Amino acid sequence: MDCIQSRTVLNRYPCFLSSLTLLLITVGCTSTVTQNSPAPLPSSPQVETSTPSPTPSTPLLATGQPSSATNAQMQAYVNQLTAQGFAAASQGVWMQTDTSLLANYQGTVPLSAASLTKVATSLAALHTLTPNHRFVTEISTTGTIQNGVLQGDLIIQGGEDPFFVWEEAIAVGNALNQLKIQQVTGSLIIVGKFYMNFEVDPLQSGRLLKQAINAASWSGEVTTQYQTLPAGTPKPRVSIVGGVKRLATKPAGAKPMLRHASLPLAELLKKMNRYSNNAMAEMIADAVGGAPVVAQKVVAVTRVPASEVQLVNGSGLSVENRLSPRSVCAMFRAIARYLQPYEMTIADIFTQIGQDEGILDQRSLPSLAVVKSGSLDAVSALAGALPTENQGLVWFVIMNGGTNLEGFRASQEALLQQLVNQWGAARSLPATLTPNPKREKLTAQIEIVQ
Repeated sequence: MDCIQSRTVLNRYPCFLSSLTLLLITVGCTSTVTQNSPAPLPSSPQVETSTPSPTPSTPLLATGQPSSATNAQMQAYVNQLTAQGFAAASQGVWMQTDTSLLANYQGTVPLSAASLTKVATSLAALHTLTPNHRFVTEISTTGTIQNGVLQGDLIIQGGEDPFFVWEEAIAVGNALNQLKIQQVTGSLIIVGKFYMNFEVDPLQSGRLLKQAINAASWSGEVTTQYQTLPAGTPKPRVSIVGGVKRLATKPAGAKPMLRHASLPLAELLKKMNRYSNNAMAEMIADAVGGAPVVAQKVVAVTRVPASEVQLVNGSGLSVENRLSPRSVCAMFRAIARYLQPYEMTIADIFTQIGQDEGILDQRSLPSLAVVKSGSLDAVSALAGALPTENQGLVWFVIMNGGTNLEGFRASQEALLQQLVNQWGAARSLPATLTPNPKREKLTAQIEIVQ
């Protein structure tokens, strides 16, 4: 990384494994701790951080009559399901190119959306926070450091980071060791919304952090995760004598020591969507203002009727989360439009088949499609963008209701493969679905600010 004057920054270069990040700990500029007043974490040099100019406003949804041939295929698809005993009223399809409507079956009817809700959460979060937003966790103290001992409390000011996991905590522990702290005589105090390992209870998150920063107290789970880190990663040794407490506000006179900044929001959303992480989705939706605010922002951006966006949470873990097929299409297209000035595409936010690992690994979906799925006991949904030779980019939303999860998935896969065979598979990855390679270099950061 570029040398940064008068402060030490620790970067972790992530490689996603399961639902966690592997973190390589390196020191920028110097291995010694520098002393200075708190300053903002440096912006990533690879990414534009200013707000780009908005793209011209054009309709997100195609209008007019759908293509008779494609619409007939979708009707046949629904007829197959109804012949198996599934209610026609529980099925929905919307399919279009950028300019032409291809198919519409109950496209304006709000249906149980399952994890397609995460598309709404992604859109609202991007418009509220921007793709480069980082969630900052601040570490401070009420005491002083003498001979490796912090005489006082260690204070964690939560910043709603939805991806603060074992590796992040290990990195914090090693940064505290760099500050010559090996023991804390006081307590670990949690202020604000501090999440760890997707745990929303701040006290439990604090207990996990207390364990993680002291290798002498590691459980088998922590040890196993540590073993995935690069060879030579230090094991932190910071013991806290007191317990874990929660306070409403940070104690007066607390002195800052560290600031931990998460990966940028875009990278967090991609992790959330690739593994359909419900806890992350709820945390990010909460950071935006909760499900009602997510719904309001989606309606404002897409201009679909509010009746077509009904949300009770940000993850989709409720049959009461209802979205119309066309509203989901509008969300995908709104995200694509929003990301263009940042030189990003929806592949920077959602799974690209054949390129990204995740929950879709075992599904037979067309290569290079960018997709989000949704599943509940009686819901199976699939939406995204399909590159084709003859139709160009096809935006699709398929929503199925009924207790036939595996059957619905197989039918969706067969339908998309049929369309690819009919329209021709894209010969190469279109620019509109090419992720920005510079984003791969982005990292979480720790700044020593004491």
